[in-house]
Amino acid sequence: MEELIKEIQELKKKRRAVILAHNYQPDAVQDMADFVGDSLELSRKAAASPAEVVVLAGVRFMAESASILAPEKTVLLPDIFAGCPLADSIDAEALRRARERYPDAAVVCYVNSPAEVKAESDICCTSSNAVQVVQSLPHRRVLFVPDRNLAHYVSRFTDKEIIPWEGSCLTHCRVTREDVEEAREAHPEAKVLVHPECRPEVVEAADFVGSTGQILKYARESRDREFLIGTEMGIIHRLEAENPGKKFYLLSPGLICPNMKLTSLAKIAQALREMKPVVRVPEPVRSRAREALERMLKVG
Repeated sequence: MEELIKEIQELKKKRRAVILAHNYQPDAVQDMADFVGDSLELSRKAAASPAEVVVLAGVRFMAESASILAPEKTVLLPDIFAGCPLADSIDAEALRRARERYPDAAVVCYVNSPAEVKAESDICCTSSNAVQVVQSLPHRRVLFVPDRNLAHYVSRFTDKEIIPWEGSCLTHCRVTREDVEEAREAHPEAKVLVHPECRPEVVEAADFVGSTGQILKYARESRDREFLIGTEMGIIHRLEAENPGKKFYLLSPGLICPNMKLTSLAKIAQALREMKPVVRVPEPVRSRAREALERMLKVG
């Protein structure tokens, strides 16, 4: 392990590379990374970094977002098979057909989606700013893609008509209301913090609902000492590191994303050695997708 870490550090210098890891990545990958954050934070770091090479320890749509915002950099995805079932639930052609059915609706696209879908959308959103983005639009109808659970969550805070796409995160959907009830019985003093990609009944049963960044912030600022976490298990590593003395329990044993766990230190080293697999979003898809992202950034 020490030799592998040393090799990665040497390759980083040689390639003028930065390693960016998502909050759901394996512990060793998070510890090796120069920055750990959510998908949009990683893209922003990729664009702002002086590095020439970006190693994106995450899944494909995240590497695409980095390429969209930093086209001059080489973006490496250590495992090219690290996909996302939620992102795979929609494609550009299907979205174009849906737009024909709802010509008066604005298309709000969750960042957990392919570049081609972002390019067909009016504006992007994250799990932390989805409500704000929807409220910023003049349209009365919104076609929200591709996560139906996030769409349902947004609908609780707006009087606009939200038309949900029927996609979902398989990992977050494994959590049930019964899981919440059983976890509360086992840890009666713990606050329940969940991601809005969870089922509506799980969201309703939680003490706090937010993105990974918002969950991290809540845990840091809370006076409570115990928390039940309703998002992918990788975030527990960072929660424990940032909050010594506080206890964190996974809300359900099903909260593990196989795609997020495909990355390893060995694959990061191989990617830097061979300078592949490269993820690059071609024009004109990249520029159109960037417009949707930039409209979101103007909202906040």
